[in-house]
Amino acid sequence: MRTMMMMMKFKGTFKTPNFSFSKLASGILSSQAILYPFHSNLASTIRKYSLFERITKVDDALQLFDKMTQRQPLPSVVKFNQLLTAVTKMKRYSCSIHLFKQMVAIRAPVDLYTFNIVIKCCCQMSCTRDGFAVVAYGFRRGVVPDVFTFSTLLNGLILEDRILEAESLFKKLIKGKLCIPNVVMYNTMIKGLCKVGINDTTIALLRLMNERGCKPDVMTYNTIIHSLCKDEMVDDAVKLFDEMIFHKGILPNVVTYNSLISGLCNSGRWADASKMLREMEDERISPDVITYNILVDALCKEGMAADAETVYNIMLERGKVPDLVTYSSLIDGYCLRGEMKKAKEIFDSMKIRGHVPDIVTYNSLLNGYCKKSKIDEALYLFHDITEKCMKPNVVTYNTMLQGLFRVGRCKDAHELFNEMQAHIHSPPDALTYGIVLEGLCNNHQVDEALSLFRLMSDKKLSFDIVVYNILIDGASKCGKLDIAKALFNEISTKGLNPDVWTYNAMIRGFCVEGLVREAKGLFQKMAEVGCVPDRVTHNILLRGLLKNGQHDTIKMLLEEMEAKGFSIDASTLSMLIDHIASGSLDDSLLKLIGCFVEQMYQCLLALELDLLGRQLEYVLIARVSSPVIAIVNKVNYIGKCLPRRDYKQSVKRAKLAGLAKLTLQLSLSSWSPTAGKLKNSIKLKSSKTNQILVSAIAADSA
Repeated sequence: MRTMMMMMKFKGTFKTPNFSFSKLASGILSSQAILYPFHSNLASTIRKYSLFERITKVDDALQLFDKMTQRQPLPSVVKFNQLLTAVTKMKRYSCSIHLFKQMVAIRAPVDLYTFNIVIKCCCQMSCTRDGFAVVAYGFRRGVVPDVFTFSTLLNGLILEDRILEAESLFKKLIKGKLCIPNVVMYNTMIKGLCKVGINDTTIALLRLMNERGCKPDVMTYNTIIHSLCKDEMVDDAVKLFDEMIFHKGILPNVVTYNSLISGLCNSGRWADASKMLREMEDERISPDVITYNILVDALCKEGMAADAETVYNIMLERGKVPDLVTYSSLIDGYCLRGEMKKAKEIFDSMKIRGHVPDIVTYNSLLNGYCKKSKIDEALYLFHDITEKCMKPNVVTYNTMLQGLFRVGRCKDAHELFNEMQAHIHSPPDALTYGIVLEGLCNNHQVDEALSLFRLMSDKKLSFDIVVYNILIDGASKCGKLDIAKALFNEISTKGLNPDVWTYNAMIRGFCVEGLVREAKGLFQKMAEVGCVPDRVTHNILLRGLLKNGQHDTIKMLLEEMEAKGFSIDASTLSMLIDHIASGSLDDSLLKLIGCFVEQMYQCLLALELDLLGRQLEYVLIARVSSPVIAIVNKVNYIGKCLPRRDYKQSVKRAKLAGLAKLTLQLSLSSWSPTAGKLKNSIKLKSSKTNQILVSAIAADSA
């Protein structure tokens, strides 16, 4: 009766197709005849399992199965289940299903445990649909599914990214009281919700567990904490961590700490990450390879590759074996800094230590060479990939194409692009076409870029506003404004909307051609259509007005920029100072310009405090080099022209970083109150938080 009730409730959950096992229904024994009890004697069970645990090859399993099926009477269901378990552990799921079919065909005994193994195999093969069919088949034979069965089905749906269906099934199981969910089932559902970032529902499910008397375990909290950290909700993760320890009495493990340390590092909270690392040590939880990889990767992304290598060396001292992720992160870190010699040393050392670089590692090194315009080294490495019988992926080709176009080797880029099109396993994607179009435009081959664009249209390839932006910008810079205007007018016919990049490219083109009136008109149109002009837009128009001698609206534009908190580019500032020096603009603008120089100071200070010890040389090259370098020779003029009351003390020299060895010769005074703070905060070789983190790891090593 209970079986029939469950079957009726379950039937509405999923449609169960005709599964091939049903053809063998007439030959299977009834559940009452085949349900054998497991042996209660532990020693006996261990002896029986030892035979099956020694099976490591499928052929051996098949031979043993043949021997078992030839015995009369047939072995017990326990032994068949042990064999199926051994094969499943080898991840030979299709073989397990095949053996099950053979068991049914010869009327071998099966039970719920057998069905659960087969259902698990179906789910692991992304055939959860067949798993439900097996459940339905079991229903017809009186085999009632249990909580493990439903947990396996839930996990199968989650593996196939069918999260909503999994949630629907879970709710039906609870409302229909088909089973009492245990911690495994709750953890499975929580894993699925976290997979798609539904953190609120996940927390609600955690509360439901407590209400229904199912105690969460460390895996429950680990899954949610990891999801919160991944979604940059680190504070919520830390609160949950505290709840786990102080309210639930659940001890964290290395996985818990890894998630939190990763979240804190990615949020730039190095001091908190250091504190968490020390706390981990205090709890006698030793960092594993993943812990070190998190630190190495985070430091490398912050431009602190040398500190990352310190962590790597500590890792070796503690007997932890670096893996491919460790080396790839270090290589990527040095490549980001442009230190290709050091990156190549790490690359060679990993091979010496027996690690075979994968395509991701090669791509990192390729990207570093291409960014440094060392295209010959990049090509040598690219050929090394094919010689090692590795298949370049789309990232490999995209990186090489960018590198070739960067150094103007368009012919080689064309050949590589054709080669990429011939390779079915890595066809060009939308990014590839964007790289090629931009490369052609940057090398003044706009006509070729347009030809490729039209070919893309003929092939019905989809493209977005980014492609139009590349072409419009390229045409504008090459003086082909008519082509840029035609493309701009074509955008709306394709169902696309121009963005701020599109307008910036067009306004720049109009200004270059001296069509300031048209540029102003487009600037005003942006606000009308809901596309708000950004800092770049204002600077482009400001330079256009200065270049074409239209000074009437410059003051108004500067005031608008100040009100919106926009900064002035170095080239724009230089032009303004030149026009003031020549008398084209009134000296009264100097006071207004001084506010923008103040913003530069604040920008530098904010960057240094946020970068936590990154060498400023790297920062200046990558982030703020233009504003700094351009004002060095011009800023003296501002200092002399500013009224005396606007500054109290002069700053002759501010050393921005010892490692960078870059000095700004400024005679600006502390009408910029940030100047003194800037001098004090960035003269240290590395930040305190960085020192704390490295010292914590070093102390741990000792």
